[in-house]
Amino acid sequence: MEFELTASMMCANYGNLETEVRNLEEGGIDSFHIDIMDGQYVPNFAMSLNDMAYIAKSTAKPLDVHLMIDHPNNHIDLFLNNLRKGDTIYIHPEAEYHPSTTLQSIINAGMIPGIAINPGTSVETVIEMLRIVKRVLVMSVNPGNAGQMYLPYVGKKITKLLAIKEDMDFEIYWDGACSADKILEYAPKGVKGFVLGTTLLFGKERPYGETLQNIHELRF
Repeated sequence: MEFELTASMMCANYGNLETEVRNLEEGGIDSFHIDIMDGQYVPNFAMSLNDMAYIAKSTAKPLDVHLMIDHPNNHIDLFLNNLRKGDTIYIHPEAEYHPSTTLQSIINAGMIPGIAINPGTSVETVIEMLRIVKRVLVMSVNPGNAGQMYLPYVGKKITKLLAIKEDMDFEIYWDGACSADKILEYAPKGVKGFVLGTTLLFGKERPYGETLQNIHELRF
């Protein structure tokens, strides 16, 4: 069973970000998850364009950029110009008048298009976009802050997405309150990747490589 692990960099130690990136990369992380928050779409500010650009230049690993901002199409070129082909950009459909236009810009730049689905967003409202994206980031918590509690009704949404992902050609990624029991349950069902934050990865006072190896081997 194969699945991907991506590090939520808003949880990293910013006192020495270069060391954090290097240790995660050497430890076997699959990608770096970058949460961009504008204080408008969500009531919080998080990582900046400069943070993202620095990490993009510091690692050969892919970046997984989650835009929690209003009207991302107004600023999408700023992000595209600081990323590499093969990186992923997620937008929230509710944040855009015409989300398919923004997704097409991401595709045209040679990057992987994705949408992020909030707990209160139903699969039915984004069904047409599932035909053009390659990744769906399912939020198991409300967006905007780290360390929140898992919302159990999200599991039914993942079940719906698992039933149609092969036909519509997208992969499912989990974001928020990612605990060991969630990986044990949903990786075998077909969830492709998991965003790791303070629940499993950061602030544990143990080498990242040891933690990541144990997660990949499902040894908790």
